Amino acid sequence: MFITFEGVDGCGKTTQLELLRAHLESEFAKTDSSTRIIQTREPGGTTLAERVREIILHSQTPLSPRAELLLFGAARAQHVDELIAPALKRGDWVLCDRFIHSTLAYQGGGLGIDEEFIRAQNTFSTDALMPHLTLLFDVDVRVALERRAARRGEDRIEERGLQFQERVRASFLELAKNEPQRIKIIDANAPAKVVHNRVVRVFEEQDLWPK
Repeated sequence: MFITFEGVDGCGKTTQLELLRAHLESEFAKTDSSTRIIQTREPGGTTLAERVREIILHSQTPLSPRAELLLFGAARAQHVDELIAPALKRGDWVLCDRFIHSTLAYQGGGLGIDEEFIRAQNTFSTDALMPHLTLLFDVDVRVALERRAARRGEDRIEERGLQFQERVRASFLELAKNEPQRIKIIDANAPAKVVHNRVVRVFEEQDLWPK
């Protein structure tokens, strides 16, 4: 099972990924399964991809939107080949903090790069791998901004401002509208525990708990 966690910066998706991982490990412990839960992130997840992440998020040299997109694609190709695809082949579950829908929302909706080109690049980078389930943590961008203000420092993408984040959020919601079977919207305006309970309900509705 390949599950991705999406949303604007500050939506709380990383916290929810960690909460779900702990919940799943508890559920798997009740079975005879040897399935492991693999937690990873994008860009990143491998040594090479983490180095690309540093360039994308913290480069002192301005990146053009095209260069940024290609760097994301390179990192994703290595991530899939080295970590995600082998884990799925073993039968493990992979929980990934961002994947293709972030690229469509940020580089597509946010920066205006052609969606079909992004999808074609992603197909090449991932050998057509797509998530089985995507959890979209939707939050008002002003709430997300307040949450980010409590953190130490922002990266290049987070610094692009409120209007950029509004475009990204709108793009995420449009993607969810077009892929309702894959993308499940979670209202993330509430405290973390409440949001986690909403995630649990999605798993119950989809009958995804380990047996």
